[in-house]
Amino acid sequence: MEREPEEEYPSFRRRSERYSRLEKYRSNRSRKWMAELKDGLITAAAVFAVMSLLNLFVFNISMVKGRSMQPTLYEGERLFINKITLAFDNPKRGDVIVLHDPSSGPDRKEYLVKRVIGLPGDIVEVREHRLYVNGKPSEETYVDTIIEDADFAPVTVGKGLYFIMGDNRHAGASKDSRYFGPVPLKLIVGRAAYIWWPLSKMNTL
Repeated sequence: MEREPEEEYPSFRRRSERYSRLEKYRSNRSRKWMAELKDGLITAAAVFAVMSLLNLFVFNISMVKGRSMQPTLYEGERLFINKITLAFDNPKRGDVIVLHDPSSGPDRKEYLVKRVIGLPGDIVEVREHRLYVNGKPSEETYVDTIIEDADFAPVTVGKGLYFIMGDNRHAGASKDSRYFGPVPLKLIVGRAAYIWWPLSKMNTL
């Protein structure tokens, strides 16, 4: 009977050692999980920062709303917007651009998609329902009708300004420079480079 405590001690020590190893394993596993979580959060933050900078300065994704650019663009199509190009070159005549809506009122939108018609110094007019730039008829292969809205007298595009119009030339289909005048470069977000969605419509602009 006196030897029983001696026989129980090794068993208690083994249980204690097993418990110690288990606690060490749990502690190591917890530290490893925390380290992986920290690495994941750092990676996610870095990706978010890079994508935010790219979205701010390099590119953007925009969705077409409305019918002002038909038949070139239709509502719901997604566009890839090249923003960095404006850092090296100004918009060119014929470019499809995205800009902040310069108008006011209840129908104002955050962004518009339009085509550059006149550059600084150009003279733009609509005569007999045809577009003229610098006195010459403009070849517009992207439209499907004559300009159904009223003609307007020659307008000289000022320095640093751009005359823009929608491709939809049906009556009242586009709110553009005929409505709010030529727009300054600072309102232009970027050039619409191509349609990326739907895939069946993927195409450069």
